[in-house]
Amino acid sequence: MATPQQSVPHEPDPVEVVLPSPTPWPFFLAVGAALLFAGLLTNVSLSVLGAILAVFAAVGWFRQVLPHEHHVTVRATVPLEEERLAAPEVLQIAAAEKIQRAWLPLKVYPVISGVRGGLLGGVAMAIIALLYGVIFARSIWYPINLIAGSLYALPAMPSNEALMRFNLMWFLFALALHLTVCTLVGLLYGAMLPMLPGRPILWGGVVAPLLWSGIVYSVLDFVNPLLDQKINWYWFAASQVAFGVVAGLVVMRHNKQWTAENVPLAMRAGIEAPGLIAERHDGDKGR
Repeated sequence: MATPQQSVPHEPDPVEVVLPSPTPWPFFLAVGAALLFAGLLTNVSLSVLGAILAVFAAVGWFRQVLPHEHHVTVRATVPLEEERLAAPEVLQIAAAEKIQRAWLPLKVYPVISGVRGGLLGGVAMAIIALLYGVIFARSIWYPINLIAGSLYALPAMPSNEALMRFNLMWFLFALALHLTVCTLVGLLYGAMLPMLPGRPILWGGVVAPLLWSGIVYSVLDFVNPLLDQKINWYWFAASQVAFGVVAGLVVMRHNKQWTAENVPLAMRAGIEAPGLIAERHDGDKGR
């Protein structure tokens, strides 16, 4: 990183600048032309007024430049050239010394790590949700029907008796929704964890789920008020944290791979071309 160059200030030097004289005639010419064409759609008298105004404005404008241009003198302040000091050397990123063109992050987790993390995190989330159903609702189907019924059975929330019983259509709907969301969020974890500072598992396993829970809590009343009336937010946040911790741990157990931007085109195409890129020797085994 380079620090800004230091400069030694000098007192400004006042000078006079000759500029064209300001004139309102171009404005009146534009108004006259607008009235001239507006009269073609409204009344001929408006066109006559516009033509007269345009002629007067054109004459006035020409008199500003013919036979002699009108000028005004403006007093301006122009600072003298500043005396610049030599800038310090620019610090280079350590990664740029090994790679000609560095892309950050240099290494990412493979796509399969995000898929596995999302699916296993979804299992952990489901276990927390089922425990809530067994402990508080005395039914293992209650959390499943609560999610599916509030969306599948709109515009009315099903009764408590319906939420306690097994419903095949609601179960398949909730399962497809759960698998889709968990897979997408798992892929997002795999892409974002290498870029998180410090302890990625803390950010991805605790901070992000709690922030997500807060966002859902603030908007669910507008998106789905029926579900907002019955959801338990403490257990919801606990299930989100369980997903984040498990998904983050699964993703971080995979070995990172170099991003495609840092690999030569021949290697990306599968062509055997030894000597195109030097071997990398870095002690970063866990990243």
